[in-house]
Amino acid sequence: MKIRPKIWNSFGGRSFVILLLCVFFLLLGGCQTSAEPASQASGAGQDLFESNCMSCHTIGAGALVGPDLEGVLERRDREWLAEFIRVPDQIILSGDPIAMEMLAEFNNVEMPNLGLSESDVEALLVFLESSGDIELVAEAPLPPGDIYRGEAIFAGGNALEKGGTPCIACHSVDNIGFLSGGVLGPDLTKVYTRYGEAGLAAAIKNIAFPTMRDVYVEKDLSDQEVADLLAYFADVDTGGKEDTASGASTIFWGVGLLGAAALFGFMLLFWSQQKESLSDRLRKDAGITSRRHS
Repeated sequence: MKIRPKIWNSFGGRSFVILLLCVFFLLLGGCQTSAEPASQASGAGQDLFESNCMSCHTIGAGALVGPDLEGVLERRDREWLAEFIRVPDQIILSGDPIAMEMLAEFNNVEMPNLGLSESDVEALLVFLESSGDIELVAEAPLPPGDIYRGEAIFAGGNALEKGGTPCIACHSVDNIGFLSGGVLGPDLTKVYTRYGEAGLAAAIKNIAFPTMRDVYVEKDLSDQEVADLLAYFADVDTGGKEDTASGASTIFWGVGLLGAAALFGFMLLFWSQQKESLSDRLRKDAGITSRRHS
């Protein structure tokens, strides 16, 4: 009964007891959470896959825009795959033989840099390793599409149901109009061939491209709008020619420069005929005689 107070009253005794308690709680916390990180990382990886990867990849349902990712960690080195997911643009630019082979296989459609962190990539890899235990819900088939509605959606004639920006603001296709469309994004005349019907539908429904994702936050397209755009892109693809917007941009700038030159010429012509300055006219109207004319 006298030993315990002596141990607790001494500095060394208190330190020893506190140290034992810290070790006990650390071990207890470790036992409780040791089974959690893998499942948590897998859940986070599934969220990342559904928001960033589903537009181009499947797991066990076949190739889409990119390869089927079922068993990808058995086919590819883990470190190489992590680096490719994180900075695919740099890997492609380096001429990596595996990346170049995939690029040729999938119609030269480059995987965009999604800006994922190393922890995001690790979560994705954990999810891909455990994807055999996770069932992804298949999406319902799209309704029949209409070419003319699709053209109106692309050009902005029909507003999107959730108020999204029309495609023509950033993209162009052949024969859409005199100036073809925007040049911020790629020409979409042959996008149906490059992506395929299933791949293009997935890319439109689950927009993951960094330049587009923020524009369409909570403004995703309806199934009918996706179907109409697919019908339109399929129609344009059959006889259209790519890169018409580059020629239209040249015409646009040419007309703009000619208009500016005509405006300045008109101003120069009439400016030289002015006999008195604006200040002189104001003084005259106010009945004040200019010293220059006195």
